[in-house]
Amino acid sequence: MRARQRGIALLTAIILVAVAAIVATSIAWQSQLLARRGIAVFTVAQSVAFAQGAEAMAAYALRDNRQRNPQIVSTNQTWAKPYGPVEMDNGVVLEASLEDQQGKFNLNSVVYWNPQASTFELDKHQYDIFVTLLRDLDIDVRYADLLVDWIDPDIAPASSGGEDTLYLSQNPPYRPPNTFITHTSELLALPGFGRDNYLKIAPFVTALPNGETVNPCTASGLVLDVTLNDPNNQSQYRSVDLAQMREKGCWPVKADYTAPLSGPDKTKVEQRLDEKSKWFRLRTNIRIGTADFVLYSVLFREPSNKVRVVQRSFGSE
Repeated sequence: MRARQRGIALLTAIILVAVAAIVATSIAWQSQLLARRGIAVFTVAQSVAFAQGAEAMAAYALRDNRQRNPQIVSTNQTWAKPYGPVEMDNGVVLEASLEDQQGKFNLNSVVYWNPQASTFELDKHQYDIFVTLLRDLDIDVRYADLLVDWIDPDIAPASSGGEDTLYLSQNPPYRPPNTFITHTSELLALPGFGRDNYLKIAPFVTALPNGETVNPCTASGLVLDVTLNDPNNQSQYRSVDLAQMREKGCWPVKADYTAPLSGPDKTKVEQRLDEKSKWFRLRTNIRIGTADFVLYSVLFREPSNKVRVVQRSFGSE
């Protein structure tokens, strides 16, 4: 009997030791996870603080540029020069670059405000420019109609577009917003648009308020060609070394850019051009140890020369 009791006691001791080991391991694992979460939270907070510092530096550069060059914004100016990489703190490296958003095609410009009808309607001139942009990038031009229907407030689909019926048949179903785009990634919500098409078009489009202009001093060759919308000069600027032409200032200036046009077409293009810009995007890359952090900030420079952040997106464009 005593031998049997000693066996039971030994088994009980083994079980208690096993349970204690499991509990200790669990406590150690949870402690390790909490420590890692704390480090991650601290790293993100540190990254955001440095990114906000980069925003402040960009705002200063834009204000200073406006004071020095009140009549023009071009890529040979100080604001357009990349900053870094520079070590900001022990193990913290920062890079930043500013980009003029008004050097791109504004997706929201495919509609205009019709005061007679008190609604937004198709802007045929801007629509044609977007069709040309899609065609030049080898993207199905039906997305021009889909974009118009995505933005305009009516529920009547364009010839190749779509409204509620089209989007409710998707998996999962959703509805078009029937309002302006706030980020170019909304193009991915158009049925079948896909990542490949988005990567093609993303460098050339932006999502700004409806009436904003294009700056010919900062636009790419493709944007210059499609904005001109001249059948006789379909690839005039894509074959030019713009960086070299812009080393000393704005090129092409508005007057020279629109010189080949005449009549109503010239007037429409001129109305959409301005050699000054007020919308910029800051890309901030921060490396802390082995962790990378990317912040995209849209900056707006007010007429008073005050610069404020209107949009942030983390980790993606």
